[in-house]
Amino acid sequence: MDSHNKIHRWNSCRKSELVKQAENLYNSIGCLFNSAPPCSFDKSGKTPSQNENPDDMTEHKRVFATLIARNAKDIDVLIESLPSEDSSAELQTANMRVLEQEGEEAALKLQRGIDRGDKLLEEINRALNEIANTQLAINRITDASQGDAIKI
Repeated sequence: MDSHNKIHRWNSCRKSELVKQAENLYNSIGCLFNSAPPCSFDKSGKTPSQNENPDDMTEHKRVFATLIARNAKDIDVLIESLPSEDSSAELQTANMRVLEQEGEEAALKLQRGIDRGDKLLEEINRALNEIANTQLAINRITDASQGDAIKI
C-alpha cells in the first residue's frame, strides 16, 4: 500500500473519530440543556432550583461521559500513530525502495509470462499450420478418389 493511501485512510479515520466526538459533545450539551432548570443570567447570585428528578438524566450523563472518554482515547491513539517528522523522510525512502523492488519483481514476472505466451503462440501457429497442411492433403486425396469414381 503506498503512503498516499495510508495517509488518506488515516485522515478518514481521524475525521470519523472527530465527528463522533463532536456528536457526543453536542448530544451531551443537548441533554444538559433539556435537563437544566430555567435560570436568569442576572448578577444577583441566586442559584436555580434543583431538578425534581435528578436520577432521570444520570444514565444519559454516564453514557455520554463514557463515549466522550472513549473517543478521546481513540483520538490520542490516532495522534500517536502519526510518524515523527524526523523519520518521515527516512520512512518514505525506505518505502520507495521496497516499492521499487516490488516493481522490479513484478516486471520480471510479467516478462516471464510474456515469454511463455510467445512460445505458446508459436506452438499454436505450428499446430495450425500442420492442421491446414494435413487438411489440404486429405482434400487432395478425397478429390482424386472422387475424380476416379466419376470417370466412365
